[in-house]
Amino acid sequence: MSHAPSRFVRSWLTVAVAGSVLVGCGSSPGEREAGGDAAPRARTEVTVAPIKAATEVTDAKGVTISLEKRPERIVCLFALCDDILTELGIVPTATNSALLAHPDFLGESRAGEVAVVPGGFIAPEVEAILSHKPDLVIGLGDTHGKLAPALKGATTFWAMQPESWQDSVGYLRDTAALTGRTAQGEKAERAFRAKLAKAEQTPSDRTALIIYGSDENFGVATPDADVTAGLFPKIAAYPWKSRGVEGSYSLEEILAKDVDVLFVETMSFGGGDGKLSEKLAKNPLWSKIPAVRNGDVHEVNSEVWAKGRGTRSMGIVLDEATAALR
Repeated sequence: MSHAPSRFVRSWLTVAVAGSVLVGCGSSPGEREAGGDAAPRARTEVTVAPIKAATEVTDAKGVTISLEKRPERIVCLFALCDDILTELGIVPTATNSALLAHPDFLGESRAGEVAVVPGGFIAPEVEAILSHKPDLVIGLGDTHGKLAPALKGATTFWAMQPESWQDSVGYLRDTAALTGRTAQGEKAERAFRAKLAKAEQTPSDRTALIIYGSDENFGVATPDADVTAGLFPKIAAYPWKSRGVEGSYSLEEILAKDVDVLFVETMSFGGGDGKLSEKLAKNPLWSKIPAVRNGDVHEVNSEVWAKGRGTRSMGIVLDEATAALR
């Protein structure tokens, strides 16, 4: 996901924040309204088209994936892949995401049995990936696209680039088609659409905000730049827009918006650095924000909120967000 000075940086939330001012980037086409616009909320369609099994698909970004047979050994290089496979009832052969440890995915015990790709998110080791003899490797396009030449001829590499929840649903459907898990794919899509449509029926009039970071150089998740934030104009007042690479939001500006509910994604860098909300509390302006004064600051799981971006992760976000916004 990309909430940072580049799409690449937000895609890698575990390193993006330290020492820089973060802003959203990318675009989010489709049904999402830009934050703060007065446009009426479009009702999410709950009807799910049938998914047909296939050995070749062309995704929403125009990438064609062709396989000789259904993939059985899949290596995930970013969390959306883990989200999709979990929805389809598949355990990845290897991953470099911590998402699977969440209790609503595999849980810590079962996730611990899944091999970890060394090298981290930025530079997963090609030899380690290939040692698992994968039929399919799924990565984030703007981060892992550089691996394609090294993997060519040994396996099939799929570079995904989700920019909206519709993109994520499309990737779910395409993966369901390739793996033959069509019923599971339809079920997961239907459940997510129904949950989003239900949340849309009773939107909150409270002003919400998602921030992320590891220190005072926090970023604001914007609907035109972030898959998760793209859900919020449908369920709350969310007056935030991407400012590109040149600017971010200050605490003064946030204070002026009278934020009622704050969701905080703390980025961890391998140590117990503490919560972002606790660090921002050192700024005297922090305590003046209505959400802070009223105890409506919610530290959320960044693996789910910032990285997951699939139907299961977004379903968890909707559950937690709507509960907090009541």
